[in-house]
Amino acid sequence: MKNIIIASTSTLHEGRYLEYLLPVLQSHFKNCSTILFIPYARPGGISHDEYTQKAASVFQTINISVKGIHEFEDPETALKNAEGIFTGGGNTFLLVTQLYRNNIMQILSETVKNGIPYLGTSAGSNICGLSMQTTNDMPIVYPPSFQTLGLIPFNLNPHYLDPNLQSKHMGETRETRIKEFHAFNTIPVLGLREGSWIEVKGEKITLKGNLSARLFLQNQQPTELNPESDLSNLK
Repeated sequence: MKNIIIASTSTLHEGRYLEYLLPVLQSHFKNCSTILFIPYARPGGISHDEYTQKAASVFQTINISVKGIHEFEDPETALKNAEGIFTGGGNTFLLVTQLYRNNIMQILSETVKNGIPYLGTSAGSNICGLSMQTTNDMPIVYPPSFQTLGLIPFNLNPHYLDPNLQSKHMGETRETRIKEFHAFNTIPVLGLREGSWIEVKGEKITLKGNLSARLFLQNQQPTELNPESDLSNLK
């Protein structure tokens, strides 16, 4: 049975890393003594070791140890033996490229579908959808495919921002970009605001947090979904 937390962000304004999610994560990973961390999304400024240590320092407070997938000689075996998995944020193009280069996109999908508890934040959430095509990130590298884990039957736009009516910025909004995606694709897109997350338990998919999410369907006006909305039939 799938057991997944898909969070829009790892850090809220003026909050510490994963702080707002910690009570949820304590329950989510309650049967795990160790978690496998996937740091592939960070393009620079912090090493894989440093990024892993950042995650480890948080999970240490709930008595869970963390080891980076880059520390293993064989990442496929590391995934197969994992008690829990956490994929951190960064650049989605880089993350997807690294997952394909290490030949673990499919095995990661299968492992999570088989019930290993999974946490994704930001880029680690983007990859939970059918494709990565609704990310906000710049294409700094060229992935072999846009297809991702397919853990949920729709796409995500983490860090979703509403138009600022007081701003003089005349560039495109997130809503405009998603509508451009729907000019060529039929996949539903959920705009997930910071502080919201999706809980997947088996086939039940539920919006969590205190904020609504914005749902985009091809050739339809966007709608707002309240917290605790059932997303299981969103296809």
